[in-house]
Amino acid sequence: MKTHSKFTIVTVIFTLWVLMSYVALPQNSTEEIIAGLEKQRFAAMVNKDFVFLEKINADDLVYCHSSGLVDTKASFIQTLKDGKLAYKVMDAEELRVRVYGKTAIINGIAVAKIISNGQEINTKFRFTDVYVKRKKSWQLVTWQSLKLP
Repeated sequence: MKTHSKFTIVTVIFTLWVLMSYVALPQNSTEEIIAGLEKQRFAAMVNKDFVFLEKINADDLVYCHSSGLVDTKASFIQTLKDGKLAYKVMDAEELRVRVYGKTAIINGIAVAKIISNGQEINTKFRFTDVYVKRKKSWQLVTWQSLKLP
């Protein structure tokens, strides 16, 4: 009887320890998930990961460059594929994510090294973009940036 009781106590303690460990693990917040997606998107632009860009950019994307040029999803990705626009560096210096249900807004500052129509451009810009959760995934629906001095 004593062996059975000790086994039960050990089992209960172990089960409680496992459950408490799971609860104590840091869970990714939606803000962290969105910030991670944004960093992945920047890396995909540099690495020409068109599969990821097709997935993360919404079909109704409105992409407003700091130059004033406006792209759709199709035209933006095609410009990257054609080599008219190439991101050599795209790094976020600051990201602030706010989530409102199925909508997330990012305000940030980024630095980029871009080749645009053969011309190298080093720039720093402030941006705002919006992600919307559709089905089970987040997609970028709008991007707007402006050059910083």
